[in-house]
Amino acid sequence: MFNETTKNLIYFLIAPGLAFTALIGLLSTWFDRKLSARLQWRKGPPWFQPFADIIKLMGKEVIVPEGGAKEVFLSAPLVALTAVTLVSTMLWMFNLNPQVGFVGDLIVVLYLLTVPSLALIVGGSASRNPLSALGASREMKLILAYELPFLLATFTVIMKAGTLVMGNIVGYQAGHGMIMNSASGFIALLVTILVVQAKLGYPPFDIAEAEQEIMAGPLLEYSGAPLGIFRLSKAMLLFVLPVFVITLYLGGINLSSWTGGLWLLLKYLILLLVVILIKNTNPRLRIDQAVRFFWGPVMGAAIVGIILALIGW
Repeated sequence: MFNETTKNLIYFLIAPGLAFTALIGLLSTWFDRKLSARLQWRKGPPWFQPFADIIKLMGKEVIVPEGGAKEVFLSAPLVALTAVTLVSTMLWMFNLNPQVGFVGDLIVVLYLLTVPSLALIVGGSASRNPLSALGASREMKLILAYELPFLLATFTVIMKAGTLVMGNIVGYQAGHGMIMNSASGFIALLVTILVVQAKLGYPPFDIAEAEQEIMAGPLLEYSGAPLGIFRLSKAMLLFVLPVFVITLYLGGINLSSWTGGLWLLLKYLILLLVVILIKNTNPRLRIDQAVRFFWGPVMGAAIVGIILALIGW
């Protein structure tokens, strides 16, 4: 028999961690596709299209490229899905029950958020396709470009709240207001939104897949269920990353009343709308342009945020 703690953990892994996150993520993907289509004077897909796409892929034949590292190639999507599920589970647990947090849980979440990109790199490299290897190389350079500004922006939050525990960050905002209300917090929020765009692989940072150039890059050789799992992981990230932003900058999740649920929905929709508008109004950058952008103005903005946080702004 499972004890109460194990039951709660299993519940969170299945409900908010996987099932709920996958549901909202796929619906968000539909909203993205529908709004993008309307902006381009197209009709767009029906609401169930993302679900149909995933189900169809799960039933397709899985083809492993000859000469590729089969075990690594097939396990990479599962690693990405596991990391996204764990991040979602931790975010919901720390928001709904801050007492379950532990010292440095924010660092664990930051590490886990890099795993989907690393899985994409490893999986693409394992296929032995030169275009996949090129996409993996681009993804690696992109990670090196945006991770440091991302960490600096998060450090601004740590300085404001004085803690590495995500539950305590949510509690700090409950007593002092949203971190984005300060000058340093607002700058860190803007930096984080740009990083979220890159982590999602959305324009102008869709450099690794770049279908018009390298035919999906690391995903080129994937088919069937592994490709479906990668697509599902990316859809889940479209929900998980905004929830992470809400937790750090926008007061966290409060579902103690129906108004709290409405506020959460409004915050999420605003962030989702911002991501979609950036996606549809910017052309793809070259990898050298993306690196200069993140190591230049974005890094500078993150440093300014830290300085402002040091002087109490």
